[in-house]
Amino acid sequence: MLKPGVVNRRLVGEVISRLEKKGLKIVGMKMMHVSKELASAHYAEHQGKPFYDGLVSYITSGPVVALVLQADDCVTLVRKLCGATKPAEAAPGTIRGDYCTHTERNIIHASDSDESAAREISLWFKDEEIFDWNDCEDGWY
Repeated sequence: MLKPGVVNRRLVGEVISRLEKKGLKIVGMKMMHVSKELASAHYAEHQGKPFYDGLVSYITSGPVVALVLQADDCVTLVRKLCGATKPAEAAPGTIRGDYCTHTERNIIHASDSDESAAREISLWFKDEEIFDWNDCEDGWY
């Protein structure tokens, strides 16, 4: 998910371009405002933690771009492209390393496991909003 900071800073195209250039296939994408209910469900594992309210406040502060990506070992690839969650630890060349300076204003969310990805996709997308398509580039990346 590209968070409000990406949209506000007009970096959506740049970030999506990086994901696509790696060879990730976009099978779902939509721009939307996040309701408090969806934010609460998305961040359910963080409820009760000191930073929870800030997460919900930020994610509901403006539009986001939700994505479903496909690739072999997709979760690992996306997390490497994103870089460390803490911007000071994110390597230059990663999305967070190049565009993020504050952890609480992190610009991108990446699922941390295949199980989390499946849960999050079901929160953000209906089955009919995901398009599995034949990629003529399969095998080149």
